[in-house]
Amino acid sequence: MVDRTDSSRRELTLINVNGQDRPGITAALTTVLARYKADVLDIGQAVIHDYLSWGLLVEVPPGKASGLLYRDLMFAAHELNLNIRFRPITENHYREWVNNQGQSRHIITLLGQKITAQHFSWIADHASASNLNIDKITRLSGRIPLGTKEAAKLSAIELSVQGEVDDLAAMHGEYLHASQEMDIDIAIQKDDAYRRLRRLVCFDMDSTLIQNEVINDLAEAAGVGQKVAEITEAAMQGAIDFEASFHQRVALLKGLEAERLPAIAEAMVISEGTERLISTLRQYGYRTAILSGGFTYFAEHLKSRLGVDYIYANELEIVEGRLTGRVVGRVVDENRKATLLKEIALRENLCLEQVIAVGDGANDLPMLSIAGLGIAFRAKPLVQQQARYSLGSVGLDGILYLLGMRDRDIEELSLVTNRGERDEEDRL
Repeated sequence: MVDRTDSSRRELTLINVNGQDRPGITAALTTVLARYKADVLDIGQAVIHDYLSWGLLVEVPPGKASGLLYRDLMFAAHELNLNIRFRPITENHYREWVNNQGQSRHIITLLGQKITAQHFSWIADHASASNLNIDKITRLSGRIPLGTKEAAKLSAIELSVQGEVDDLAAMHGEYLHASQEMDIDIAIQKDDAYRRLRRLVCFDMDSTLIQNEVINDLAEAAGVGQKVAEITEAAMQGAIDFEASFHQRVALLKGLEAERLPAIAEAMVISEGTERLISTLRQYGYRTAILSGGFTYFAEHLKSRLGVDYIYANELEIVEGRLTGRVVGRVVDENRKATLLKEIALRENLCLEQVIAVGDGANDLPMLSIAGLGIAFRAKPLVQQQARYSLGSVGLDGILYLLGMRDRDIEELSLVTNRGERDEEDRL
């Protein structure tokens, strides 16, 4: 280690290297630095289409030794057919850079079927206007071969930005407007420990986990479809009280044969990305819950199919094989959903910041507002405006990218899990 006690002798240098990537580059260059006992203050690299950009901030020995170090680095770079540049850094500049590391950090996630230069241009301009500096860009989704049927597969890019955000709610609103204009989802989250430690996801069921509004399907079977659909739409838009509308709709189902329920359950259409999302969450150790203003019979069906841990919904009263037009017990309305979310979090020893809530209707807003990450999924306009996050251009598995997961990690974990299940089957 070189003696750096005399600050007048410090020599700080930023080394930038670029060229065709290959194994051994970092080993060759750092071997030279080690020979001259240089201290590494910062290091980073990126590889785009096999082209390397490599940076190193070092404190080097003063005097003649530094000249020899730069000479040997240039020789090593030449042998590797790399370009290398050296830039002296003043101590004041270095101290300013260190102090800036204490600034707030946020993660901006772009999600869409395709991410274009227009999308990057908008987000970069907006970040600059908001005094946010983009210091890292990461592709989360896998790379797609040209000319394949996978061209419509979703793309996910994560940007790490540094700087103070004065009004995060206002920025959410601006991102929502841009998302609707450009057919892409944009989300900004504070980059803190909670973002990486979320462990519970609570879902609405109808029009979230499934594409159906099951009460409308029941109403069609009972011959009152139009009446119930009108009340359902008004309730989801927030135009009428959920519980009052719920009792009105259920009353219209009176007399429907219970034997019709299995066919309706089997006909439920799972929302895009649901199975991949919940399977991945389970593999990562997340707990999941359905908190639904719909019905227990159908939530149980989904629990069995998807492997959900908790379900809370409304139980249809059945007497002599027919629906009575009433439910048993307390109605799961908007306030009950929020209460249940808190109770499950407490049971799992989690704080609310570690909880994700996902829904589409006005009766989901209370639980979306108290969760650390509240997501409006293909939601009604009122819900999109009031929720902090919104997904509309991708499936439910877009949530995985909001959590910072990468396709290659998900695929590797799936392979390990499947191999473990096969080994267990062989053992039995």
